[in-house]
This record gives sequence, C-alpha cells and structure tokens, in this order.
Amino acid sequence: MTDYRTLRVALLGAGAVGSQVADLLLKHGDELADRAGAKLELAGIAVRNLDGKRDADLPRELFTTDAETLIVGSDIVIELMGGIEPARTQVLHAIASGADVVTANKALLATHGSEVFEAADQVGAEVYYEAAAAGAIPIIRPLRDSLAGDRVVRIMGIVNGTTNYILDRMDTEGADFADVLAQAQALGYAEADPTADVEGYDAAQKAAILASLAFHTTVPLDAVHREGITSVDAAMIESARHAGYVIKLLAVCERLTADDGSESISVRVYPALVERTHPLASVHGANNAVFVQAEAAGDLMFYGAGAGGVQTASAVLGDVVSAARRHIAGGVGVGESTRANLPAVPIGHVITRYQITLEVDDQPGVLATVAGILSEGRVSIATVEQTVIEADENTQTGGSARLVIGTHKAREQDLSETVERLAASGVVERVVSVLRVEGN
Repeated sequence: MTDYRTLRVALLGAGAVGSQVADLLLKHGDELADRAGAKLELAGIAVRNLDGKRDADLPRELFTTDAETLIVGSDIVIELMGGIEPARTQVLHAIASGADVVTANKALLATHGSEVFEAADQVGAEVYYEAAAAGAIPIIRPLRDSLAGDRVVRIMGIVNGTTNYILDRMDTEGADFADVLAQAQALGYAEADPTADVEGYDAAQKAAILASLAFHTTVPLDAVHREGITSVDAAMIESARHAGYVIKLLAVCERLTADDGSESISVRVYPALVERTHPLASVHGANNAVFVQAEAAGDLMFYGAGAGGVQTASAVLGDVVSAARRHIAGGVGVGESTRANLPAVPIGHVITRYQITLEVDDQPGVLATVAGILSEGRVSIATVEQTVIEADENTQTGGSARLVIGTHKAREQDLSETVERLAASGVVERVVSVLRVEGN
C-alpha cells in the first residue's frame, strides 16, 4: 500500500446490502486497502432509524440520521437506500461536494441517470453502478469498457431473480403461480408487495441501464416495453415444455438496422419462450444471466447471483476499490458514452417468432379459416398442433379444440392486428396466449 492519505467512505442506507457492505468493509479493510492503494475509513452510516434491525452487528457510533453532514468531506459515497428520493438529492449533493458515488440504485439510474451522469461530468467525478443491473454479476464493466471497441447487437437477460424462481418452479415442479409466489415471499426472494418484480418493473429498469451502455444511447424508462408474468399459468408452461421451450422473463435490448441502413434500438421486457438448448434455459432458481451478442466478440454469457445482500455487496465493494484507485491516480472521472443517440422504436416494430394458443370450435374448416386470417395478416405458420379439449356428445365433431400455432418471423404490429382479427372471427372462442420466441 502507498502512503496516500486515508479515503473517507460514507454509506447511505443499512438494509440487506448496506449492512453487508459495512460489515465487509470493517472486517476486510486492510485487504481492501492493499488492493485499492489507500486506507479506506468508514466515516459513518446514514439511516432513517437509528434503532432499526440490521443484518450485521455494526458499531452503533457509526450510525447517524444526518446524511448531508456525513456526505460533506467524504471521498466516496455509497448510496444503497433505493428509490428515487431522497436518494437523488443526496447523490447529487455528494457529487457537488466532490465525491465519487457508488450506487446499486437501478430505479434512480433508470429515471434520472442522465441528470446524475451530467452532474458528475461537470465536476470531474465518477459514478460506479456495477450492482445496479444484475447483482453480483459483473456486466456493467464489460459493456462499458471491455466491449467499447465492439458493436453490441443484442442483449438477452434474465435480470430478476424473483420471477426466474417462480417460472423455474412452475416449469420443473408443475407448481401454481400463486403458491410459488407465496414461497418466494417466505424465502425473502419477493417483497410483501411483489408488483415491481412480477409486473416487470424491476427488469425494465435494468434493461434501460443495460441498453444505454450497450448502444451508447440514453434510454429513458418510458421507452422500455414492459409486460409481467402474472398471466403465465400451468397450461402455458406445459404447452411450452411440450414444444421444447421454457418460459423466462427476458429483458431484450436489440440493435435494429432498416433497409436504408439507418439504425434504431428496441428495448423490451416480457415473458418469452426460450428453446431448452439455449444457455438461458438452464438458468434455475433465483439466479440471473445476461447473454450478449457482439459483432466481433461473438456470444458471451454472464451468470450468477442476481440478488442477495452479501452477493450484491461484492459488486459494491469492487466499485469502491475502483473509486479509490481513481483518487490515487488522479484526473477527472470517465464520463458515460451516450453520444450515439439511436432512437428507441415502439414494440410494434419488433420482428420475432410467436406461439399463439387459441381455443376454437371443433368444426370442419376452422383450421383453414384461421390459416387464412394469419396469411392475410402477413403471419406465416410454421407448426400447428390441435388437441380436442371439450367433446360434444350430441355431434360427431366435438365441441372445442385447442390450437397451438408456431409462426415464422413476423412484425409485432402485424401479429397484434392479426390476433385481434382472430378473436373477432367467430370461429375462435378465446385467445389463450401469445408468447414471443426469443433466442434464435
């Protein structure tokens, strides 16, 4: 370790991640100092409630409710409170005070990232956020640094552990959505209010961050198409398994090239079918994985724990060491590269394959009618499977049947309009589900 002065570290928040960061910083301070090149002093921990329950036994004298005073004079500020306010105000205060910021706050970066990065650029500070997109998985640095000389074409990620746990249990055990959700809450994978996870909000925030890095473009959160998994039921899981797929909630970030050579991007989150031979299909439990396709580097996959206090703390402390090294090296922080300014297109522009499941009248000519509607809508059929689901004893043909139709690649807008025409056709009793097929 050099003779560089001691660096003061302020911690904002002492929840599951914050407590583990403080505990590891105190226990392994000497080792971290050797790696950083300077001693790291935990100057204090700002919390809302001094008597709150912590996940680690920490010295009481470190705690304070005065975050503003703690920030002033700190070299590195770790923000682990979550949410927008007061996190936004305190992060901007830290930057204005001359500190580098380490954060795991995906909501803040997805909604106010441009403001935060611009403020850092103005004073030569730097914002580190490895833990904001996929927990312990190192994906931010590879996208920002290692692949900066390449062209990322596509990212597909399982970036929410709660939904992956739920869908995995439904697939491997045939469990019911509500039952698995309750178990996920009991295990601490899901919050008492699981809306952010199961409705895809958490994944959408992470998708915005990953797309901004991959395509060097500011991607606002409202440009991310979002769907959750609450409509996924046992029948859809079984149908996917029968066809050789597994259902995963995917964050998909894709570079699109038009016929005239112009480029745009698509960023979306939805439950999708993934072939069981694809690497993402083997991601089980609450784990995360990010699959990156780049023109020169080819296919890359990053896998590991997407959540958890000590796991996420690992990524946070890695950023702390990087921030300390920057202080020692001197110079201004490295700003975010968002100069490409690629437009984000609506979901209707996306081209992919689909699986459409319909309940139809089990009568002669129904399949031909359905095929005709699909053809008129520029949707080409690849596979069809028909199963009688309700027999009619008074006829020779039966009452209802289920059609599972796999399509070739089609434009989302064409597919959506075609499904609407199917629903109104008179031969379709119910559109059971429409799932995109991703991964190939």
